[in-house]
Amino acid sequence: MNGMSISLQSGSILLREGLEAMLIITALAAALRRGGVETGLRPLYLGAGLAVLASIAAGVVFQLYFDGNHNDLIEAGVMIVAATLMLYMSGWLFLRQDPKAWKAGIERSARRAVSSGTAVSMGMVAFLAVFREGAETVLFLHALAQTSGGWTLALLTGLAGAAVLLAALYAAMQWLALRLPLRPLFLVTSAFLFLMGMRFIGGAVQELQEQTILPVDSAAVPDWFIALGFNPTWEAILAQAAIALLAAVSMAWLSRRPVTA
Repeated sequence: MNGMSISLQSGSILLREGLEAMLIITALAAALRRGGVETGLRPLYLGAGLAVLASIAAGVVFQLYFDGNHNDLIEAGVMIVAATLMLYMSGWLFLRQDPKAWKAGIERSARRAVSSGTAVSMGMVAFLAVFREGAETVLFLHALAQTSGGWTLALLTGLAGAAVLLAALYAAMQWLALRLPLRPLFLVTSAFLFLMGMRFIGGAVQELQEQTILPVDSAAVPDWFIALGFNPTWEAILAQAAIALLAAVSMAWLSRRPVTA
């Protein structure tokens, strides 16, 4: 295996596994900056940083005690918690889409929200988004290192290149977000987090199906549905539909009330 091939493989692993987590953090960071609540960035980045360390630790544990295989039940649990937090943050942003309402209460309500429960939610969303991909990234890279002569310069070069590309994408998306109107930014971020929450629910159902805890009844869905990463089974679709209905009812009820925090 030549050096170029190793670099491309290691870089593609980090890009593939890290892009989804980066998009989630980017969306939340952009919403916080545009909302003028930059104090919320600290728990967001802290959660992501702790997740990197936890991912390395989890990779070591999986390698030592699970022969390098992830545990489906643990991953299902992580996905369910992550989905719950993403759906919560999606609703939180949706209810604050009105620029006038946001700016009027920014000194009083927005910062109070970020300093309390919302700050914890921000940090947990970042932690779980990164941790879900991070542990598998460590395992994949460890397997690549074992089969390609160790942690060579070529492997590390691929990782460095992917990290630079992810950082450039983050910077570009933040630059663009600072120039978008506030309401569309909040609506798009809310919709993105809701979509990711739905995907995580489908992923959790799939992990439970792989453990034969839940049955598997395939659903005839279009190819684009599968291409988006959704679970094409009736069990996942019904779970997602029930959660979407609950979210719609909750948003309709909460939108009639004044947003206080």
